[in-house]
Amino acid sequence: MGEEAASRDHVGSLERGLAVMEILARHPSGMTLTEMAQQAGLTRAGARRFLLTLVASGYATQDGRVFSLSPRLLAVARTWLGGGSLWSFAAPIMRAVAAQLNEACSAAILSGQDVVYVARIPGRRILSVSLDVGTRLPAYCTSMGRMLLAGLAPEELDEFLHQATIERRTPKTITDIGLLAGAIGKAKANGFAIVDEELELGLRSIAVPIRDRAGKTVAAINVSTQSARFTVAEMEREILPALLGARQRIEDFFVV
Repeated sequence: MGEEAASRDHVGSLERGLAVMEILARHPSGMTLTEMAQQAGLTRAGARRFLLTLVASGYATQDGRVFSLSPRLLAVARTWLGGGSLWSFAAPIMRAVAAQLNEACSAAILSGQDVVYVARIPGRRILSVSLDVGTRLPAYCTSMGRMLLAGLAPEELDEFLHQATIERRTPKTITDIGLLAGAIGKAKANGFAIVDEELELGLRSIAVPIRDRAGKTVAAINVSTQSARFTVAEMEREILPALLGARQRIEDFFVV
């Protein structure tokens, strides 16, 4: 009876439409109708209906033969992220960390191959990279990304490592899959991740995971700083304790 009711309540067309949106999200430069049909496992006619529906509802745009997501989806995401009770709870805690260290404190979740910023308390010092809620950065070369990847099941991490687009952002970026897996494993063992100028020269960051009551990693928080401000050893000695204290207070949200 339960399975029957679940089947009646399941809207297959909505599920396929959401899958189309997720595929478009992984291709920010856009996709043709044929490419979408192939990746979504749809007929060209089916893919066309979904894409044109997204265009008509304002969630996608069409430029000739190419379809792309529109900023409307980001606006929806910003509304959800900004109103999330966890991050409303966490913001004062993160603000205290930023004030204590005079550095930016951020939180992110994993979304495909990227991390997506869900909270951000700017520091007093200006970093060249511009970050805000909704910003996406590659997971493989960011401290929060490494920490979130460390929380994946082994088969999920293996799939990520073999499917992700891994590019050298700086001379220090780890691009070898074996070395990257080792760095993620080290982050898992240590309970924190430090990324030293792999995303951008002059930028260092340290992150810790946020876990729910079941022990599942649901997010990560970090502090990012200029390399001239803190050495890697100083980050571990001076910044990590503040992050761990904030992590504990944020995780208390799951038990209240």
